Amino acid sequence: MDESALTRRRLLQLAGTGFGACALAACEAGPSPAPTSPGGPPSVEMISGSFASKFRTEARTYWTVATPVVPGRSGTDYPVALFLHGRGANNQVIFDDLDAQDVLQRHLAAGGTPFAIASADGGDTWWHARADGSDTQSMLVKEFVPFLGDQGYDLGRIGLFGLSMGGFGSLLLASQARLPGVRAVAAMSPAAWNRYGAGIEGAFDSAADFAAHDVFALRPRLAATPKRIDCGTEDELYATVKDYVSALPDPVEGGFRPGGHDAAYWRSVLPDVVSFLGRHLG
Repeated sequence: MDESALTRRRLLQLAGTGFGACALAACEAGPSPAPTSPGGPPSVEMISGSFASKFRTEARTYWTVATPVVPGRSGTDYPVALFLHGRGANNQVIFDDLDAQDVLQRHLAAGGTPFAIASADGGDTWWHARADGSDTQSMLVKEFVPFLGDQGYDLGRIGLFGLSMGGFGSLLLASQARLPGVRAVAAMSPAAWNRYGAGIEGAFDSAADFAAHDVFALRPRLAATPKRIDCGTEDELYATVKDYVSALPDPVEGGFRPGGHDAAYWRSVLPDVVSFLGRHLG
């Protein structure tokens, strides 16, 4: 990528823009009630909680799940789409800033496949193991996803999606195949680099750490995974995302439309992302 077009430091800054801090839920993680609906249109039930993660010892990990409530159906045995947030955000940003619960409800009302959307705090660790001992990818794989399974969600049908830093994290996790139930991955404005250099130390601890988590090098591993990549043409990440997509194994859904690295753009593409996930989780 041409350094004159986009500095790596600017990419790192962009990975956290677009959102303010969101208030965290205060309830403890525990068994969730089974949503039921006696009649009427489908709806969405929000459940929140927290847990102490051995992979994130610096802070308690808060989570939120949006679960379909479908007439004539009880329980939580739905597929689940796991959302990874961007830098400087938390688990609630997909709901508080992008209104994912409303997008999901419209998807259900249109006859789309019912699935849950689940999100957990990841801090600013870039969703992989770091030198300080934190490992938010393992938190997802070994703690949060098994917890969702204990609540009855279908771990044989998992979708991954995220934005900016979380878009990178979703592509990384799908490429590393640590979750056997993954059916599809989607990334909105993924913050990714094609080589290591000055200015991205916040995302990686060293050149060796970058090489171990290089999503450009891992692209062939997504050959069998349905994938969708979106980025705005006014986003300063546009050039590097286009470079990433250019060598992905076909087919790749999504594309590039007018928009920046901001909530307005992400809201505009989220309905298509939810539809994509629904088709592949069905």
